[in-house]
Amino acid sequence: MSGFEFIFSLFGLMLGLSLAEGLGGLTRAIKRRGLSGIGWPTGLLGLFVSCDVVTFWMYGWAMRDQLPLSWPVMFGGFVVTAVYFVAASLVFPDNIDADSDLDAHFDRYRRTVIGAVLLCNVVLVGTAYALVELNLDLRSFIITFSFFPVSLIAVLTRDRRVVMACLIWLIALYPLSAVWH
Repeated sequence: MSGFEFIFSLFGLMLGLSLAEGLGGLTRAIKRRGLSGIGWPTGLLGLFVSCDVVTFWMYGWAMRDQLPLSWPVMFGGFVVTAVYFVAASLVFPDNIDADSDLDAHFDRYRRTVIGAVLLCNVVLVGTAYALVELNLDLRSFIITFSFFPVSLIAVLTRDRRVVMACLIWLIALYPLSAVWH
């Protein structure tokens, strides 16, 4: 087993649990309220967190040759993946019934969820720049660096419409990064 395989056995487990937690919340909401009862804000937040978890997983693979097997890498990776798990756990309430107000739940937890994902991305980009020589072209600037101010706006604003617009922009960055080479 290589050092990366050892490191990623923990990271992969935690990231997989994060996805399972988010998808479990979505499944509970669909079972109790139907797909239309989830609401746009909560749906966008769940999609955003899921896309970001998968992107973090991809970055881990891209940096596999640069990640040393060390206590700081293991502990730092644990902290970041634990933050993702908590963020994914907060997207949907634990108990959902026909009377649950998912918009109120969104309003209560969206700052924590988006802020947690923002924190994970600060750590990820900082680590990537420390370990890998990255070029700063127009694509990198738009895809990577628009993420931070838009996420911060989503955390700081009180207007749900602005938050939803930010989430739409952030979600659009994931397929954009896949097709824009």
